[in-house]
Amino acid sequence: MTELFYAMGEHLVIVALSMAAATLIGVCLGVLSYWKQRLSALIIGACEVIQTIPSLALLALLMIVFGLGDVTVGIALVLYALLPIIRNTHTALTELEPAIIDAARGMGMSRIQRLVQVEIPLSIPMIFGGIKVALVNSLSIAVMGVLIGSGGLGYIIYRGIQQRSMARIFIGALPVVVIALLFDWAMTKAEQRLSKHTS
Repeated sequence: MTELFYAMGEHLVIVALSMAAATLIGVCLGVLSYWKQRLSALIIGACEVIQTIPSLALLALLMIVFGLGDVTVGIALVLYALLPIIRNTHTALTELEPAIIDAARGMGMSRIQRLVQVEIPLSIPMIFGGIKVALVNSLSIAVMGVLIGSGGLGYIIYRGIQQRSMARIFIGALPVVVIALLFDWAMTKAEQRLSKHTS
């Protein structure tokens, strides 16, 4: 039981740190793609290409550069998480009502002020939706990290496969499913509340 709780904690730490980095980078790139529309196709296209690379292949490529361990897995999780965050940020900002932007402009706000005080706050529900998708995906993909020397729940699953123990595989896999479902439910509720506050 101690091993399970330790693996769960390690799994959540890897995902949490990766998501924090992915959120910061993703929102910034989403804003950049909104401000510089000519860059949007390049930024989103690059992320789409990364998304098409199988997780094991991406981990293998990153391992060549960064070696074995949690850092490599974290970088992979960041790369996989970028697309939904960037796309949702760009879409949310692009689809704001022009009348809202005109009203802010009429109040004498600069572009930065409009972005920080009006556009991003109104876009938060959709941005949050992208973060939710990225988080749930990351919880699953992090299991693959055991193949390049990372820890987490993937270690328990892998040991179960080696030992041909269905019970051990189940003990490792069930928490991943439960945690992903709980986060999805909680973040969906939060997203609904945010939508009500900004509507």
